[in-house]
Amino acid sequence: MSTDKKDVIALLEDQHQEIRRLFGAVERAKGDERRDAFRDLVRLLSVHETAEEELVHPEVRRQQGGRPIVEARLGEEHRAKELLSTLDEMGPDAEGFDTLLLQLRDDVLAHAEHEEVSEFPLLRQNCGAKRLEAMADTVRAAEAVAPTRPHPGADSAAKNMLLGPPVALMDRVRDAIRSVLKR
Repeated sequence: MSTDKKDVIALLEDQHQEIRRLFGAVERAKGDERRDAFRDLVRLLSVHETAEEELVHPEVRRQQGGRPIVEARLGEEHRAKELLSTLDEMGPDAEGFDTLLLQLRDDVLAHAEHEEVSEFPLLRQNCGAKRLEAMADTVRAAEAVAPTRPHPGADSAAKNMLLGPPVALMDRVRDAIRSVLKR
């Protein structure tokens, strides 16, 4: 990820490009390389979606016409989280993984397009440049402290055991974002 002073929209759009690249890497790779690429994809999706839930969606929801846009995105994200947890539980070498991975890819890329077309313009229209840059700083801070692979956390161990490592990672990223926001 670039360290130049991008606003949150540019940062999230860059992450969309990296997500596209990682899906391709997982699809093409084999063995340990495939597991590593999938782990990178899980991590980026976790950081990305949690940042949107904690920073972008609340801002957009406050705007006129924003609530239905956010609700639609949350529905898409919920479906993606379920697929991601299933895939993580299966592992990249399991039978049926490729079929579900393609479904996840199609869902995630459609979700990214919906954000870029409906949510990001509303955010840009209603937030100043300084606010958008501060939001990007928060996303970068959360990304920096997110584990490189899912680790069950002590905070919600029971939930993490039920929902799997991607949710544990999302919880860790959410905690990091909230910690940065409290400063």
